[in-house]
Amino acid sequence: MNPTWLKALALVCLFGAVFLAVEVLVSWLASNRAEGKAINLRLRMIGRGRTTGETLNILRRSDSVIPAGLPPFATRLAMNLERTLMQAQLTIPTGRLMLGLVVAPIVLFFVVLAASAVGLGMGVSGGRILISAVFALLLGAVLPIMFLNMRAKKTRKKMQDQFPVALDVFVRGLRAGHPIAAALDLLTVEMPDPIGTQFGMIVDEVTYGAELRDALQGMAERWDLEDMRMFVVSLSVQSETGGNLAEILENLSHVIRERQSMMMKVRALSSEGRMTAAILTILPIGTFVGLFLLNPAFFFEVSDDPWFIPGFTILIIWYLIGVFAIRKMIDLKV
Repeated sequence: MNPTWLKALALVCLFGAVFLAVEVLVSWLASNRAEGKAINLRLRMIGRGRTTGETLNILRRSDSVIPAGLPPFATRLAMNLERTLMQAQLTIPTGRLMLGLVVAPIVLFFVVLAASAVGLGMGVSGGRILISAVFALLLGAVLPIMFLNMRAKKTRKKMQDQFPVALDVFVRGLRAGHPIAAALDLLTVEMPDPIGTQFGMIVDEVTYGAELRDALQGMAERWDLEDMRMFVVSLSVQSETGGNLAEILENLSHVIRERQSMMMKVRALSSEGRMTAAILTILPIGTFVGLFLLNPAFFFEVSDDPWFIPGFTILIIWYLIGVFAIRKMIDLKV
């Protein structure tokens, strides 16, 4: 056969093999993604062999113990961190994470000082100690906490967006003749994360003997969402005064959607300020950490200057003041 035809046939076969491989890979990824959306975190944990009670304790963080004897501000920080972990849908114990956030900066601090002494041949000075401590704190604690906050805010926003849809599913279940418990159980298998897991926790709590209103109130407090509080109030009023619960919740769903529409308009009008705040908050930290990792001598060579420590300290103070001021400017209440 002509070598040209053989070369063309080989290229066609190669193209077909690559095309089939890509199609198989895309199909596999699509099927896994669809399966992941269909099964929420609670069902995945139960499917891995955990009991319903263990899953409930982990998701509610009932077993997370905040160390006793901490100062009040440290206790508040630990409680906020625990709420952030819950909203970020992470199952790591709070105590273990707090220990990691304390130990990691200390280890990084001594590693940086040792590396500067051995690798760069520089001794220990006040400026090097200060800049090494700041770098270790940023990389070992501040950046992980910022990542957790971003993930928690993303999950919380998704929770807000899913809540009206969950109310619609709940209303359709009631109108189909299901009792309240069965309609709630319908949400646990029909809704993806995070709201599917949260209503699954409600069903588990009611199964273990808790009052439905108390379980829903606990969910509203954990997520600190006004929409959920209105849902709890609607159920409480209906249980005491009577009325058509399906119609009440349908009207509530309409009110929540209108409220979200107003909030989206406010977010659109304040998008420039929020983006500026995000850039001015993250960019200095990311630039400092990245430059320090790539070229630590850039900072260590000037750390012996007498004005380095006061100048660097003033820079940190002005950065914190700027972050606080711009956060106050974009903190709009609707």
